[in-house]
Amino acid sequence: MNRIAVIGGGITGLTAAYRLVGQGHEVVLYEGGERVGGVIQTIQRDGFLAECGPNTLLETSPKITGLIKDLDLEKRRFDPNPDSDARYILRNGEPTQMASSPPGFFTGKLFSWKAKLALLREPFIKRSSPELEESLAEFVKRRLGQEFLDYAINPFVAGIYAGDPHQLSVKEGFPKLWALEQEYGSMIKGQIQGARERKKTGTVSKDRAPKLSFDDGLQVLTDRLGEVIGDRVRLNAAVTGLERVGEKKVSVQAGDEVETFDAVLLAMPAFRLAELSFPGGEKSLSGLSEIIYPPVASVVLGFKRADVKHSLAGFGTLNPEVEGMQTLGTIFSSSLFPGRAPGDCVTLTSYVGGMRSPELARKAPEEIIELTVQDLRSIYGVTGDPVFEQVFVYPRAIPQYVVGYGRFRKMMSQCEEDHPGVFLAGHCRDGISLGDSIVSGHDVAERIGTFLD
Repeated sequence: MNRIAVIGGGITGLTAAYRLVGQGHEVVLYEGGERVGGVIQTIQRDGFLAECGPNTLLETSPKITGLIKDLDLEKRRFDPNPDSDARYILRNGEPTQMASSPPGFFTGKLFSWKAKLALLREPFIKRSSPELEESLAEFVKRRLGQEFLDYAINPFVAGIYAGDPHQLSVKEGFPKLWALEQEYGSMIKGQIQGARERKKTGTVSKDRAPKLSFDDGLQVLTDRLGEVIGDRVRLNAAVTGLERVGEKKVSVQAGDEVETFDAVLLAMPAFRLAELSFPGGEKSLSGLSEIIYPPVASVVLGFKRADVKHSLAGFGTLNPEVEGMQTLGTIFSSSLFPGRAPGDCVTLTSYVGGMRSPELARKAPEEIIELTVQDLRSIYGVTGDPVFEQVFVYPRAIPQYVVGYGRFRKMMSQCEEDHPGVFLAGHCRDGISLGDSIVSGHDVAERIGTFLD
């Protein structure tokens, strides 16, 4: 039986450890903190449910569906309320509904006729050179124009990635979008023709993937993984270094304890990988310290339903930078899933900080609540004070796949090549979404199994 160390108890490490146990390996999972789950954390208090990290899981891959089934969590799965599909973009201070179909796009109020006509020109715009690495902003302006950048892409990347489209790389951060242009010469053509390929693989694009959660929030998933992995988990066990033992084995040092394994998976944030000592005492991944992780504050507030003028019928609203708001966007949490607020209340989850305004996420919690409430009053007609408050700040939240990020990926691949038996996976390599991290954990477990076989 092979012994494998999994370092990092976030969703990637938990998924990988679970799959490796299923392969029949002896697994030890090291977690430096006092709990597993990483950024996935659910708090329940006074009848409210607050997600401190991700709010939903996108079912983009059959590997995600399979994990839920294998963990026997299907009966605890929550699909969104049927009337929560509407998504809004703030324009001229008002939440304006995004179109859900091509006819709706042309009849909707979100974009001007100039922007709508620009979309019709998109299939005829020449593809860029594959050697050219553009920022997302450059890519969108070239193919769709400034208005799409301001009112579609800017709010999207700020609300989902906490990012800045002028810095993010379209090739590294949005590889499927980049591939559509390279392969089909057009995003629109690619969406239509690429649907056949996605159908073959069973994958679903993120904009069309089903959303889900669980009866007691997303922490149900990580708690269940931790429960099944059981006493193989070691908490408060921060790993500081690796050493080579003979030709094929690797030792792991956590505190004063050293153990030897046949393979080691590093499922840690980039800034932790940068600090890790590799065989020979070198810090092979010290260059990863340059990866940008902006701070983000998750602000969950409960209000009396009678104190909120807006219907809150939908998923939520993203706030473009040009609108001048202090928050990045707001999710209508209690509209999305049941059990998120008492019957006469609503729950709103807003985000502050990111690359747009990192200084706001560094304010005191009461100041963050105050500026969030100011935006909610302006946008949704909130009149009363919050009856529930929960602020969770991530000083280093989401890695930014900026232009030039490929050198970091090469660094990680080179590390695996230089240190056989050492594997890397997670959000700094394989995508930042919750679904990306689950697929990353699944895939690296298969890679490790193949290596050991």
